[in-house]
Amino acid sequence: MMTNLVTSTFATRRDAELVVERLVQTHGLERKIIQVAPEGVANTVGDKPSGGDVAGEDPSVETRSDAPIAGRIRVSVSARTEEEGEAIRDAFVEFGGEQ
Repeated sequence: MMTNLVTSTFATRRDAELVVERLVQTHGLERKIIQVAPEGVANTVGDKPSGGDVAGEDPSVETRSDAPIAGRIRVSVSARTEEEGEAIRDAFVEFGGEQ
């Protein structure tokens, strides 16, 4: 069986986590075959703030300003078939992934 590595980068850790959930829950991929890591060598939450790092209208806690914003988050998956590869690429696009 031949595999094809499909990769994409995401602006935020949240986007990367959402695409992982889509691949696991909708497409039945095993979480252990999906790799999530910083695009570079530095620890990062992405290249822009999201989630708890962004001020809300009435935050219950103070907004964080120490989030490591040092680059995009890379998600990589080995597709076993061309159909699976297409489903992975479609999910990447849905959540703002860039090749």
